[in-house]
Amino acid sequence: MASFEFDWVDAFTDRAFGGNGCAVVLNGAGLDDRTCMDFVRETSLVECTFTGPSKIADIRVRYFLASREIPFAGHPTIATVAALQSRGLISGDTIRLETGAGIIPVSLRDGLIEMTQVAPQFGDHVAAETVAGIIGLDPEDIIAPPRMVSTGLPFCITVLRDHDALRRAKLDPERLGKVTASMGYASNDMAEPFLVTLSGATKEGDTFSRLLLAPPSPPEDPFTGSATGAMAAYLWHNGLMEKDSFIAEQGHWMGRPGQARVGRCGPPQNMTGISVAGKGYVLMRGTVDLPDQPA
Repeated sequence: MASFEFDWVDAFTDRAFGGNGCAVVLNGAGLDDRTCMDFVRETSLVECTFTGPSKIADIRVRYFLASREIPFAGHPTIATVAALQSRGLISGDTIRLETGAGIIPVSLRDGLIEMTQVAPQFGDHVAAETVAGIIGLDPEDIIAPPRMVSTGLPFCITVLRDHDALRRAKLDPERLGKVTASMGYASNDMAEPFLVTLSGATKEGDTFSRLLLAPPSPPEDPFTGSATGAMAAYLWHNGLMEKDSFIAEQGHWMGRPGQARVGRCGPPQNMTGISVAGKGYVLMRGTVDLPDQPA
């Protein structure tokens, strides 16, 4: 066994119990996959990060769900940088993270933590009827062609007509698994639909979204930074967002309101990156004893 310091951070919020929580295990990047996944499961969080030294960036960050390691995630990036900042481990106003999706530059400005996600990759279109079946809605509730988009992690971006449709959505994990498998994704690598409406949860917001999750993750994610970047790229690419920068909201119906400022690098048809900025609130910190060898 070995002891590791950790910080529990609520990301995309400036208050306790808002946004999306993430536990950041410092110097834990060398732990085996099973221990990392078991730790996530123990916390009941959607994702946790494990940091370590990097030869190509300022720090290495590994991202884990309860079921697998993933190359990148948005709210854990905000949480990780907030934790490092709170411990005085960041010198200056920038830091570069080594992730499975590449080098992610992060800036600290205007009281926000701003990450620049990689250039969007636009994948397959998915029939509206197929997505509607996965989320228990009518095809008419979907007002734009659903499409796989990634700025580090793939999501099926699905634009709904209004908040009523957003509230009625309910995930069918079995059907989701069959559809993602038919698209060539691994059985444990399901790309859930990211559901977005073109009106905010508050007067400040321009979009309001939900991400419904399949087991063993919790049933819904309070705020999803990686999906927010993919969603923003989709909206700009399809001419559905006129602003060059906008406010994305998520989690309000869960009692965990979160907010991000989203910006575009490059023109809508040739984006070189997507910036997603938010705040992080360090809720607690401590030590955890974890197996330093595979069981």
